[in-house]
Amino acid sequence: MIIEKVAVIGAGVMGASIAAHLSNAGVPVLLLDIVPEGASQRNQLAESAIAKLLKTEPAAFMLAKNARLITPGNLDDDLEKLATVDWVIEAVIEKLSIKQKLYQQLEGICPETTLISSNTSTLPLKLLMADAPESLKRRFMITHFFNPPRYMRLLELVSGAETLPEFQQAVTEFADLRLGKGCVICNDTPGFIANRIGTFWILCGLQEAFKLGLSVEEADLAIAKPFGIPKTGIFGLLDLVGIDLIPFIVKGFNKMLPEDDAFRKLAPLPDLIPKMIEAGFTGRKGKGGFYRLLQIEGQRVKESINLKTGDYAISIKPQMDLAHDLKILLSGNDKIATFCWNVISQTLCYAASLLPEIAEDPVAVDTAMKLGFNWTYGPFELIDRIGATGFCDRLILENKSLPALLADRKPFYTADNGRLYCKDLARQYQPVRRPDGALLLSDCKLTNSPVLQNRSASLWDLGDGIACLEFHSKMNTLDMDTMTMIRKTIDKIGKEFAGLVIYNEAEHFSAGANLSLLVNAIKEKNTVAVADLIRVGQQTYQALKYAPFPVVGAPSGLALGGGCEILLHCDAIQAHAELYMGLVEAGVGLLPGWGGCKEYLRRQLDNKKRFGGPIPPVSQAFETIGMAKVSKSAFEAKTLLFLSPSDGITMNRNRLLADAKAKSLAMSSEYQPPEPYHYNLPGKTAAILLNMATRAMHLVGKITAYDTVIADHLAQVLSGGDCDITLPLTEEDLLSLELNAFLALTQNPESLARLEHMLQTGKPLRN
Repeated sequence: MIIEKVAVIGAGVMGASIAAHLSNAGVPVLLLDIVPEGASQRNQLAESAIAKLLKTEPAAFMLAKNARLITPGNLDDDLEKLATVDWVIEAVIEKLSIKQKLYQQLEGICPETTLISSNTSTLPLKLLMADAPESLKRRFMITHFFNPPRYMRLLELVSGAETLPEFQQAVTEFADLRLGKGCVICNDTPGFIANRIGTFWILCGLQEAFKLGLSVEEADLAIAKPFGIPKTGIFGLLDLVGIDLIPFIVKGFNKMLPEDDAFRKLAPLPDLIPKMIEAGFTGRKGKGGFYRLLQIEGQRVKESINLKTGDYAISIKPQMDLAHDLKILLSGNDKIATFCWNVISQTLCYAASLLPEIAEDPVAVDTAMKLGFNWTYGPFELIDRIGATGFCDRLILENKSLPALLADRKPFYTADNGRLYCKDLARQYQPVRRPDGALLLSDCKLTNSPVLQNRSASLWDLGDGIACLEFHSKMNTLDMDTMTMIRKTIDKIGKEFAGLVIYNEAEHFSAGANLSLLVNAIKEKNTVAVADLIRVGQQTYQALKYAPFPVVGAPSGLALGGGCEILLHCDAIQAHAELYMGLVEAGVGLLPGWGGCKEYLRRQLDNKKRFGGPIPPVSQAFETIGMAKVSKSAFEAKTLLFLSPSDGITMNRNRLLADAKAKSLAMSSEYQPPEPYHYNLPGKTAAILLNMATRAMHLVGKITAYDTVIADHLAQVLSGGDCDITLPLTEEDLLSLELNAFLALTQNPESLARLEHMLQTGKPLRN
């Protein structure tokens, strides 16, 4: 079965967002909903849903033009068109009778080769298919997407006993390769895997915070970072999903779960919750929730609710020294340690007690929680990090019962001979299987020690003559240790390997240069140190560009500033679809100094689609860099020319390294370094025109006075300075212009203010 065209029935938030992500994969989608009573436009619901998607933040579309792949329709006029699609996804209201009536209609229209699935997370498959004909049961599944579908990588799959294997296989392969999903096979149980465990964790944290008298800030901070959980924690997450949904979710679970299920012990909800809902404090979509943002005297002020009184006050980040070692953190006697232990121990025991009810092995549960709730570690990986033996000993000391999977007190994961193994339901270790074509650096590390290593970066052997350079500083910022490692890597690869991939498995590829080093040098008025910092970066990136082997960048997440610049110096890029790439130095009062202006200008000059004349490419580079534009996807990075037309895009994060390795390997057989580039630039004429444009923008209030200062220096670099267009400039000439402009900007107190503000707040200052 090949999936080439899909239909989504139900144009609500979830159905429309699923349609949008299908369009991101280049798949034509038919989006249908009912005809509203008295509506003048019969496709009103689907059309308005598409219009809303185009305004949604974060963006549902990787490119706005993908919306053209979605055809709006309605269930009265367009149902027959479903005979032409390969997959129908039902995402209508969660009412059994409505869904079953729809399935009956689909059974009469769709060929037997068409897969029909439901996006439900509350109704079991056996109930949906009660009294359904065998011909429908054979091609029916639950395909549960997580919201928002573009960004949440989990897809939970539930098949019935009658579902033909080829349908499940087709969806799995399509979702993996085209949609970038991690597919997890679930049993047909309430909430499946992620919502069952995740909701338990949320409610447990809620109850314990109230019981122990914690503030929402204390609870969120304590339960998040130490355990690899997103910084929203519990209360921030409740605000995000909507506090008003919680009573319905709890009611639904209590209705479906057996009397002895531990979930039921977490009810009823604290009295404050219904009071907040009644008053409209339902979270971000309401007047606020456990946190709220107010505008006071033109300033945004964050407040939080007092769990005892229900009153709001200015939110203050707790000064808590949280141990990174979970054993130390959980062994404390204070209320924070007690809170963490109570929440985590109950959650992990609950997860262990649910096997084999919800899934066939611990790997499925860990994968679901990592992809569905963005946990860094799944429940069973957390047990191993805490220490299985000590975890069990404490449970026994507290007279808690041990789930059967914990009875042997052994860790769930172990590595042997370069393979990762996980304990199965019989408490025997089985190899962890990866899909064909998936390659994880974490798996490679099981086999090897690093070829080279310092505190900021490491070099790993990927096999087949290809090595991987990994950044691992905070936010993967780039410093002098990084530059040292790159130079050593160039020497090592040239002697022992055929090619290089620059990649890491952190959330972000690189947030750019380590600004702390720069700020310290500027404060000390150490111009020599600033100049050395820029020269070392320029020379290192140039050495990488002209190395005698292919270099392939493999970014995911943020690739900003210096992180963007190193990619621009690679021979090729294989990017994850979720790539947020840009030269953002103007936001901190600077301009790209490690060759970013040089390399981005080259891409604009080489753009075959550009208009004629010497000034348009300079103007386009000036606009992109000056406005610190950042791509909202890898596809948009191509339109911005951060990626070249020949650069590849991988939808599934777990396949990125394999694809990049294959690209480097293919390039290595007859590789020749690039020829030096020469620039014919328009000089002062272009700089004057660009300066006039920025003055006009300042006059109408679109940019600040200091933005014009930065823009003047940027115009000087990109136009080629005081040059003659008939006399080509070398790359060294452009690097010299970059350096001089960079040094000039660092002399201004406004640049220092922007730098310090970014370090302190993580946000740009518009001074």
